Amino acid sequence: MNQHERLSGVLLHPTSLPSPYGIGDLGDEALAFVDFLREAGQSLWQILPLTHTGYGDSPYQSFSAFAGQPLLISPERLIRLGFLQEEELADCPETKPEYVDYGRIIPWKEKILFQAWRRFREKKEQDRELDNSFQAFCLEQRHWLFDYALFMACKKVHGGRGWLEWKEEYRRPSREFREELFRTLADDVEYYKFLQFIFFRQWRELKLYANANGIKIIGDIPIFVSMDSADVWANQHLFQLDEKGFPTNVAGVPPDYFSATGQLWGNPLYNWDAHREENFAWWVSRIRTQLTNLDILRIDHFRGFEAYWSIPYGEKTAVKGQWIKAPGYELFHAVKNNLGDDLPIIAEDLGIITPEVTALREHFGFPGMKVLQFAFESTGESSYLPHRYENPFCVCYTGTHDNDTSPGWFENLSEECRDKVIRYTNNYDKSRLNFDFIRLAMGSTAFCAVFPLQDALGLGSEGRMNVPGVPAGNWDWRYKKGSLSPSLSRELKNMAILYGRY
Repeated sequence: MNQHERLSGVLLHPTSLPSPYGIGDLGDEALAFVDFLREAGQSLWQILPLTHTGYGDSPYQSFSAFAGQPLLISPERLIRLGFLQEEELADCPETKPEYVDYGRIIPWKEKILFQAWRRFREKKEQDRELDNSFQAFCLEQRHWLFDYALFMACKKVHGGRGWLEWKEEYRRPSREFREELFRTLADDVEYYKFLQFIFFRQWRELKLYANANGIKIIGDIPIFVSMDSADVWANQHLFQLDEKGFPTNVAGVPPDYFSATGQLWGNPLYNWDAHREENFAWWVSRIRTQLTNLDILRIDHFRGFEAYWSIPYGEKTAVKGQWIKAPGYELFHAVKNNLGDDLPIIAEDLGIITPEVTALREHFGFPGMKVLQFAFESTGESSYLPHRYENPFCVCYTGTHDNDTSPGWFENLSEECRDKVIRYTNNYDKSRLNFDFIRLAMGSTAFCAVFPLQDALGLGSEGRMNVPGVPAGNWDWRYKKGSLSPSLSRELKNMAILYGRY
């Protein structure tokens, strides 16, 4: 990344795009959003993890750190490929256009994807080029694809249950039994490979279109992976597990101002000694794969590479944990040795950050994050205020996917903090608060400014994407078709021009 550039863009996950099929996808509306970004003078599109989500529909809890989200596959593009017929989409459940009803959409989409798989299988028997393309993809992605496809096939055998509830021989399969499973579950394994083939075909077409229009895509990965994932099941030696596969310690964060009991995330922790012995090959592969599909990568909870909060498995809260040092320097040196010195990585360094974490981030030249909402949650000075940015090599956000929208957040502030916002922006018109915040981000010295689309649309709390710690009702917001008006494009473009970001 060039720290002397001045860029700006929008945070929007593809599930939030409009679509006649109940959930945003990688079809025509995604291309239309790229067109909007170009017309609005923006150069960045930030998304959340593209991974195959598990329980709770969170992109931060997925069945694989590598696999793409099948729900994002565009039915319209499957029709154009001849894998679906238009009438097969007629029974799509009717849902509200502003939300994703996962409970109704998932079974329907799984049904049409399976139909597409059946037709694909017939077509590739006669189409040598299609078959060669599929086989080439499988070979190219073999470092994760075969484990993922077999894992998903085994989940199907066990009615979707987590792998710790599987029969013993499936939980820790011998080499011979794995080979037998590939034979006996061959059809299901091929089906899950097909889903990934189609997902990445559509994703790469979208990324090429974005790049051709001057838009770079910022992706996102969580530092930890889900317990119920192909990553843990297929690489049990790389995680802190007992002889039966259960975690010995899990991830979280300690008690702080916001929570007296901390946050118990429950993700398995890495066995860093095992990673070190393999020269961090799994991490190198993970980051290489992501940077093949993205232009810039944001890593969530970067502080965990310096030290992580380790909680004994079975604890009900995060209180009884301890900080354990992590090999961040060794890890990222290994990544650089394999992928090159100029890694386009953004480090999520929010919360209580120690000098050691800052030193690690700065050693590798990764920009950190500044969130404007945090600057106004007290009446005093704050390092998140734009005039306090000591290093412009950072990314300024009005808010993130975990924050309320800026108008919704403002409504819940104390009177004293609201007054600080009003005096700082010099604007007493609350209806313009969203643009005031976008203006602050764009006008800051930060080399990148990013704002959620909800802020550009001026939405209240009804547009919030996620409430941390709340297990249900998240990740479902969508914007309505027609919301991206020419006047909005002009306003954002004028700001980008004014502050040298166009």
